[in-house]
Amino acid sequence: MVRAGKHAGPVAKTRWLSPDEREAWLANSAIMISLPAALDARMRRETELTFFEYVVLSVLSEQPGRTLQMSDLAARTSASLSRLSHVVGRLEKRGMLTRARVPGSGRRTNTTLTDAGHQAVAEAAPGHVAAVREYLIDELEPHELATLRRIGAAVDAAIQRGRTETGP
Repeated sequence: MVRAGKHAGPVAKTRWLSPDEREAWLANSAIMISLPAALDARMRRETELTFFEYVVLSVLSEQPGRTLQMSDLAARTSASLSRLSHVVGRLEKRGMLTRARVPGSGRRTNTTLTDAGHQAVAEAAPGHVAAVREYLIDELEPHELATLRRIGAAVDAAIQRGRTETGP
């Protein structure tokens, strides 16, 4: 069934981007593509972590007991369970994480940040924050930061609505 409305499927008439909309989209695309790549390259130069490994360790470091179920960790890192499992396995071999099956029915697994993982993320954090400041924060005026925060929240809300409507 094709729904009518502003987010209708491919059968609906395409609303092409205006020149201003296209310029805004291309500028945003540069952030989505170039910023993570720059953060990853810098993280690899300065630490023994990739940017995504840092994100995984960082998310866990902020949780009670430094533990999350894999499915929750995947959601918080915007990763597929397959990608996350591969990265967690690599970090586990390096002694930064442990995995343990959650008792009961289902295939649930907890991931816990070890002391070594906590140390690694704590040591990497100052360089990460410096890179975020250099590449993004310090390039913007205070009012632009507020606008960026609103934009990020609006885009995330639209994505979450889309996930709810279509499933994970």
